[in-house]
This record gives sequence, structure tokens and C-alpha cells, in this order.
Amino acid sequence: MELLDVSLVNWSRGQFAMTAMYHWIFVPLTLGLGVIMAIMETLYYKTGKEEWKHATKFWMTLFGINFAMGVATGIIMEFQFGTNWSNYSWFVGDIFGAPLAIEGMLAFFLEATFISVMFFGWKKVSKGFHLAATWLTIIGATLSALWILVANAWMQYPTGMEFNPDTTRNEMVDFWSILLSPVALNKFLHTVFSGWVMGALFVVGIGAWYLLRKRDTDFALKSIKVGAIFGFIASILIIWSGDGSAYHVAQKQPMKLAVMEGLYEGKEGANIVAMGILNPDKKYDNDEETFIAKVDVPIPKLLSLLGYRDADAFVPGIKDIINGYTLSDGTVVPSFAERQASGTLAVNALRDYKLAKEAANDSLAAVHLKVLRDNYTNFGYGYLQSPEDLIPNVPLVFYSFHIMVALGMLFLTLFALTWFFLWKKNIENQKWLLWAAVFTIPLGYLATQLGWVVAEVGRQPWTIQDILPVQAAVSSISTGTVQLTFALFVVLFTALLIAEIRIMLKQIKKGPQSH
Repeated sequence: MELLDVSLVNWSRGQFAMTAMYHWIFVPLTLGLGVIMAIMETLYYKTGKEEWKHATKFWMTLFGINFAMGVATGIIMEFQFGTNWSNYSWFVGDIFGAPLAIEGMLAFFLEATFISVMFFGWKKVSKGFHLAATWLTIIGATLSALWILVANAWMQYPTGMEFNPDTTRNEMVDFWSILLSPVALNKFLHTVFSGWVMGALFVVGIGAWYLLRKRDTDFALKSIKVGAIFGFIASILIIWSGDGSAYHVAQKQPMKLAVMEGLYEGKEGANIVAMGILNPDKKYDNDEETFIAKVDVPIPKLLSLLGYRDADAFVPGIKDIINGYTLSDGTVVPSFAERQASGTLAVNALRDYKLAKEAANDSLAAVHLKVLRDNYTNFGYGYLQSPEDLIPNVPLVFYSFHIMVALGMLFLTLFALTWFFLWKKNIENQKWLLWAAVFTIPLGYLATQLGWVVAEVGRQPWTIQDILPVQAAVSSISTGTVQLTFALFVVLFTALLIAEIRIMLKQIKKGPQSH
């Protein structure tokens, strides 16, 4: 694998990021709205009340529109692994492809089988079978997310593999360690819970709009009640899974944690920054102040506690990760220069191993193979040129993370207030709260997008953590080709998004009585 033009790398990254962000507009609502409509149908099954059936069918229609758009964008995104990231696909395809194949064969077929029964089987199957079809549809959608997130988590924390120098491929040796990786399980839960919150915001916001218009009030109140309770529970769960995310990031991706917190100098008993304004002149190798202004969370040593389960633990900063540091337990973490030298040895040893094999010099090949295996954990560093290559975009990750957290707290407060006024039976009079619920819907989409910005930009420059940087993963195609397809995808996805919004708004204006 040889390094390619920087503009090609950036355009390839931009195209995949654009595709993923469009796709992720549709996925969270599918995950959250699917569970809410299944809960409503369960209430219909238990009570026999037709109003719950009408509510289920209304939200099911919006679910179906959103689901179709998500499938269309998702298929295009998966093709890009072969078109734009062929080196990556070759290098890790034996591992990365397995979860995606399982997703297609198992989860997607589960969705495809039962979604038709869910939409068209109201008068053709029993109430119990239809309810089962609805739950199996959303379970299938959630399982789709599981396998995709397992693949993504493996990129962040590669495990269960062995590098084969003869094929220049990483091969799976332990499927269960990949599936049950703590990073994978936590990422799956955190992502699904974020979808649940998005679904709840959508349902509460649309229900609030009906109350403001003084129409379909019984439907609106029922929907808001289910959405608010479900959203509050999901918000608590996302705080719990967020704690797990912080711990795993600290253990597996310390640079990401340092960038998330704008931490340049490591500290023992480090605090969490609630919000701050970064100094644009700050670099890892100068003495400028990190923040122009900042506010710490008033709980002392919280970052050390969350990241290492020890209030006095040392949290490395960006400078420490570049220069090397020592953990609280005495473990010495090498510097960038040391890892770069080790990675260069691994890359050169792979080349020399192949040359020795071609020359049928098995003894020399064995020597180079040992060097490769001894240094393979730093293989990707052999493609990096300078310490700056190791540092993600600090402002983008820092602000994305803190805005996402602030929005999460806002959503929790909204659900709590909504449930309080429902309990007081005067939510119809709280115009300010109803308008807040309506305008919070786009903020839900923003929060889910920011979460992925933190996850993916925060792990740069790696496609596979420590093993394969982005510049060694792209396909050998022209930059112009990527630019052309980028423009085409922007037009296509924007058209799909506009179409979805128009169709959804039309269905919402019609109201539940049309179903």
C-alpha cells in the first residue's frame, strides 16, 4: 500500500462522511419510532381500544416513509467501501465484511419479512400475529444496527484477529471477541438509546403541534404520554451508556478523550470542562493557554473518575500522548516518535518478508516475520509523517462533544417537564413547553449527528486504530471521480431528504383520522 494524494484522501473522507450523515438522519428515528409504535400496538392488543390502533397506524406510516429512505442511503454507503476504500476493504475485509454480511442475511431479511405483514396484515392476520410482526420488524432494525456497530467498534478497537503477511490481510480468529467486545456492546447500546431519544422527541413534538392547533387532542395526549415516559427512560439509559463510552475511550483511545476535553497537559485528578472557548493559537508544542474562557463541572476529579474509575488517576493530554507518558499503575506508554519507528520497522519488515519469500529464502523471511510481529501493533504509525498527523481536529471534536452533552441534558429536562404537566393535567395550557417540544425535534437530529462527529473525527487519522491510517486506506482513483460522485450524491440525498420531509408533513397535516 502506498500513500496517495492528500486531496484524494480528503475528498474520499468527505464523501463518506456526507453519505453517513445523510444516512444517519433516517436511522435514529427508525430505531426510536419503531419501539414507540410497537408499544402503542401492545396497548391496543391489551385494551382493545381503537384509538390506540389509530395512533399505531399513524406513527407506522411515518415509520415506513423514514425506513425506506434509510435503506436507500445505507446501501449506497456500503458500496463505498469497495469503490473509495478498496485498500481498507482488502486489508480488513475478512473481518469487517463478516458483520455486514450477517446484517444483510439475518437482520435485514427479518425486517423485510415482517414489515409487509406489519403494513398490510391488519385484516389478514390475528391481532397477536400482527403485534408479533411489528415487534419483529423493529427487532430486525435494531439487529441491523448491532452488526453495523460491531463492525464500527472493531475499527475503533481491533480485536479477535491475526495478520497474515502472505495475503497482506487481517483474518478473524475469534468471532466472539469481536461480537462481545466491550466497546462494541457499549457503542450498540449508546447508539440505540440515542435513537430512542430521537423517536421520543419526534412523537412528543408532533403531539405538541396537534395540541397547539387544538386538533386530535386525545391522540396527541396519548402520544405525548408514551413519548415522554419512553424518552425520559431512554435519556437516563443514555447517560449510563455515555459513562461506559467515556471509560472505554479513556482505555482504548486516549487521544480522543484528550481532544474531547481540550486537554493538552495531562493531570492527576482531572476535572471535566462543562463548556469553554478554545484558544485558536494553542498547539500541543507551545505554552499558550488552552481556553480563552471555560467553566468546569463543579464535581472535582470527575474526568479521572469517569475515565479510569479512580479519582486520582492520571489522564494523559495531547502533549503527553505525543511525548510518551506513564500511567498510574506504572505502565509506560511510548511516544509518537517511538511508535513511528516501530511502525516503520513493521512496514519495512512486511516488504522484506515478501521479497525473501519470492526469493525462496525461508530463513531470511523468518527473521523479517519476527520483526513484523514484534512491531505490528504500531503498524499504522509507519505511514504517519509528523506528530500533528496523530491529532484530530480539536475544535470540531471539543465543541461537538460539549454541545451534544448539553442537548442531552435539555432533552431530559423536556421529558421531565412534559410528564409533570401531563400529571398535573394542564399541559394544553403550557404553550411555551409545547412550542419548545416542537422546536426540539431538529435539535434531536443535531445531537445524533454530533455524536458521530465525536466518534469518527475523534479517532482520526485512523480507519483501524493504530493499524491503518486513512491515507493508506483509500482506493487508487482520481480525485475528479470522487468529486463528481460527491456532487451527484449531494443532489440525490438532498432530493430524498426533501421528498421525505414533504411526504411526512403531508401525512402529519392529514392527521391520525386519515388512518
